[in-house]
Amino acid sequence: METSKSLKRALWFGIPAGLLVAGACTAMMMMSPSKDLDLALSKLSAGGIYRAAIHANIEPVTVGRMHSWTVSLNTATGAPVEGASITVDGGMPQHGHGLPTVPKVTKYLGDGRYLVEGMKFNMPGWWTIKVEVDGVAGHDEFVFNLVL
Repeated sequence: METSKSLKRALWFGIPAGLLVAGACTAMMMMSPSKDLDLALSKLSAGGIYRAAIHANIEPVTVGRMHSWTVSLNTATGAPVEGASITVDGGMPQHGHGLPTVPKVTKYLGDGRYLVEGMKFNMPGWWTIKVEVDGVAGHDEFVFNLVL
């Protein structure tokens, strides 16, 4: 009999709480990104060590298509950075998931430019592209915003 009361109590409080959480998550996913979202594709790194610019090698960037990007990496004073180790990741902050692929730097193009292959966005919305750099000047990172 006590188990039945516990089960009823759990259902009485648990189901509404679960629905509330699910509703809040759905509302967050439906929200538009902030109107003052920084959409610059060229910026100084979080720690101020590097300056990077990223650009897609296709125009326009479309949903569902595999494509490549170029990362142009310079010191904060503008000198090209050679021999850096760069990782690229990202995701959708409002949806709580990452990229559907694992992009990789596949080639150094010279003059501080690195080719990143394996980029893909599987739905429209607000995406972040995270670029981490390990270079002779140290470790630093960038977060770029993109709205498709």
